[in-house]
Amino acid sequence: MPAEWEPHAATWLAWPHYHGDWPGKFEPIPWVYAEIIRNLAKHEQVELILNDASAARQARRVLERGDAFSSNIRFHRWATNRIWLRDSGCIFLTPQPGVARPDSRGRLSPHEPGSLALKFRFNAWAKYSNWRHDEKIGSLMAKAAHADELRAVSKGERMVLEGGSIDVNGRGTLLTTEECLLSTTQQRNPSMDRAAYEQLFADYFGAQSVIWLDCGIAGDDTHGHVDDITRFVASNTVITMVEQNERSENYVPLRANLGRLRNARTSDGQKLEIVEIPMPRPVLFEDRQLPASYANFYIANGALLVPVFNDPNDRIALNTLAELFPTREIVPIYAGDLIWGFGALHCMTQQQPRK
Repeated sequence: MPAEWEPHAATWLAWPHYHGDWPGKFEPIPWVYAEIIRNLAKHEQVELILNDASAARQARRVLERGDAFSSNIRFHRWATNRIWLRDSGCIFLTPQPGVARPDSRGRLSPHEPGSLALKFRFNAWAKYSNWRHDEKIGSLMAKAAHADELRAVSKGERMVLEGGSIDVNGRGTLLTTEECLLSTTQQRNPSMDRAAYEQLFADYFGAQSVIWLDCGIAGDDTHGHVDDITRFVASNTVITMVEQNERSENYVPLRANLGRLRNARTSDGQKLEIVEIPMPRPVLFEDRQLPASYANFYIANGALLVPVFNDPNDRIALNTLAELFPTREIVPIYAGDLIWGFGALHCMTQQQPRK
């Protein structure tokens, strides 16, 4: 699995339509999407999934009014439940010449370079009941991208895994959390233990080293996705969120994660360079804390899209990321409304690597 900063052929998105993800606050969401797409389409192809004809008409109208419509946008008319393609979509891989990889039945076989689309089962984070359209999206993406679909299997069973639960450096090291994959709460794969997951990551992602963090942030209804807390920004460099307020629910867990990162090693035995970014102040809506985090950024070909929250720490996060990505345009995207859907920029996007 290539690192996110490696060249993309496209970014996949799904146009918002399910009001239940933003109850009472849906109206601004399409306009946030227009801003995201306007900035992405400057740098790469945007593959946009539309739930139905009504969504297609709205998307075209909003994109045109928001100066975001472009020849770099391609529409796909497929039914979806939600828009979080990081989790429901396939994960595109780039196999190496002559390297054995698992086939659709989990058997190792040589494969020539090309496009692979890794398809896990999707069950809406083992929490929601409306997921059956989204479970099919990965296969539709693979077909449209002319990629060979590969279904992840372990111990003879198809595996559940969301893209937001992992992050990779493209050089054999993978980040994840125990809270998401090893907890019995919102349990994805009851038959899987730590060793089985590590074998799965080696077989399908080429990960020789797995860094297990403790848990995610408060308000995250995925139960511990890593893309809200720690992300690779180079092969041996991560950014990680820290909480400065000792009374915050996030203070102790994020300190624990920081300790694990300091003891971690990459697949080639290197210590990590760790860059700390302070959390924004709690974002609350209807008395519920939302999973607001700067770590949920998205790395595009020529840009870095960063969620911001009208918070003093926005500037610290943007300046820090600008130093880490000096060749990319740093694009702040206001996510104060978007985060009511319990996800932000990384959750909604899925990169398709360039061959």
